[in-house]
Amino acid sequence: MKTKLCIASFLLFAAGCAQKPVTPSPAAPEQSVAPQTPAPAAANQAALFAPEKATEQAPSLYKVRFATTKGDFTVEVHRDWAPHGADRFYNLVKIGFYDDTAFFRAVDGFMVQFGIHGSPEVSAKWRSANIPDDAAAGQSNKRGFLTYATAGPNTRTTQLFINYGDNSPLDNQGFTPFGRVVEGMEIVDNLFKGYGEGAPQGAGPDQGRVQMEGNAYLKRDFPKLDYTKSARLLP
Repeated sequence: MKTKLCIASFLLFAAGCAQKPVTPSPAAPEQSVAPQTPAPAAANQAALFAPEKATEQAPSLYKVRFATTKGDFTVEVHRDWAPHGADRFYNLVKIGFYDDTAFFRAVDGFMVQFGIHGSPEVSAKWRSANIPDDAAAGQSNKRGFLTYATAGPNTRTTQLFINYGDNSPLDNQGFTPFGRVVEGMEIVDNLFKGYGEGAPQGAGPDQGRVQMEGNAYLKRDFPKLDYTKSARLLP
């Protein structure tokens, strides 16, 4: 099974599809709560099993508020940076895909990765729902920028990472940013990093097992991981 990654790393070595550890930051300050769109209706949960219907075009500019176990942060998405990526993310957020998903791979100074659904049945539907690559549009994998993980050309699906530092060497490897954190980067910095790089390079979660066993595996074997509680479009 392919592992999704952030291939190669200048500093922190990547390989296979993963990356590394460290000490948690100080407790995050309280965040003000902005209005959000309501949670997806129960009737819309069927959309989680229908990636072929996730084709709505996103607005040219939109924001998403992530509520996490460490606090809230907001991402601003620019469709002109990466149209395919922005559209897929918009559709995933609308159906509540990122609710209760783990930040399963966090490497200090490099990036934090998330976006495997907690239900193995849902994950199985999206694992091969690839979107085409987006051409680089002048943006770079700098601190706070949001990018899809990939296992090679045209293999982006649902997994994302937020850059902790300047990862511009990833720019010419197919990692095209489509958004950036505009509020709450201190929350992203404070996500748990203590498990380090994922298996087999490190002691962190094995992506294959996350796909096959979901949150049950993570909550049993990696109880300190942080999670998204919800991800909602802001008005």
